[in-house]
Amino acid sequence: MKHLLIAAGLLTATSAMAAEKPQLTIYTYDSFVSDWGPGPRVEEAFEAVCECDLKLIGVEDGAALLSRIRLEGQNSDADVVLGLDTNLVETAKKTGLFAPHAVEAQYTLPVEWADETFVPYDWGYFAFVHKNGETVPTNFRELAKSDTKILIQDPRSSTPGLGLLLWVKAAYGDEAADVWADLSDNIVTVTKGWSEAYGLFLDGEADMVLSYTTSPAYHLIAEEDNSKTTAAFEEGHYMQVEVAAKLAGTDQPELADKFLNFMVSDAFQTIIPTTNWMYPAVTPEGGLPAGFDTLKVPEKALFFKPEEAAAARNEALPEWLEALSQ
Repeated sequence: MKHLLIAAGLLTATSAMAAEKPQLTIYTYDSFVSDWGPGPRVEEAFEAVCECDLKLIGVEDGAALLSRIRLEGQNSDADVVLGLDTNLVETAKKTGLFAPHAVEAQYTLPVEWADETFVPYDWGYFAFVHKNGETVPTNFRELAKSDTKILIQDPRSSTPGLGLLLWVKAAYGDEAADVWADLSDNIVTVTKGWSEAYGLFLDGEADMVLSYTTSPAYHLIAEEDNSKTTAAFEEGHYMQVEVAAKLAGTDQPELADKFLNFMVSDAFQTIIPTTNWMYPAVTPEGGLPAGFDTLKVPEKALFFKPEEAAAARNEALPEWLEALSQ
């Protein structure tokens, strides 16, 4: 009986210790927390060093994250938001809901980074993915004149969708509205997020889907399938940098800082290329995985700084909405 009581006491103590572990809640996008995304491996790796419980919550696509945080305000359960990008940074800062970080890293981004609030974790170029061997348009004007059918994402809920909006704006400026009017017949559907659009493409619902120049690496490395590639556009390709930040209202500020520092470490960055299928913000010691060297690299990179992106979005979104409503 005494042994049973001791065993029961140890079990109770162990349960109590587990229950006392602090919890860090991170809002991110759905594909990040999927079985094939970075989430499961990131959770395992961080919990191995944090003595905490990491809770990852998927909230549709990247742009929907900011809407969720703004709706919840100071009452949000999130400690960290992971999955915004440079096109949303300026708008996010104006909410006053995010706090400065203390992260230092040797970034290998194509642009200089010195933001006091948002920490980059990966980057890439937007592109249209299509089947290898097909002849496809090489610019937006040519695309609009063709019978090519495309799948895109909504810029109000999806960071790729917003990226496409700014891609056209950066390439065509005042002529962007005319380009969208001409492209409207090519669009099969506009999805809320990336996962839905890419799934429809894989099901054969369109000729091309808005994604990234790195997307074919997934098929090549994970599936040993080289049947997908990307269309090289003469205007150049718009670049995206994805970021994370801690909430000012978090009750776990030290743990949030620990995660942000972990995010730029080799342990996290080595996970990114073959789970999120993007370029890491800090190149891992072992370099990029085999297969990434086969990807197309745009000859010209298009990019709006955060403050420029906010202004461009305010001008481009009404143009897009009007063109697609015709």
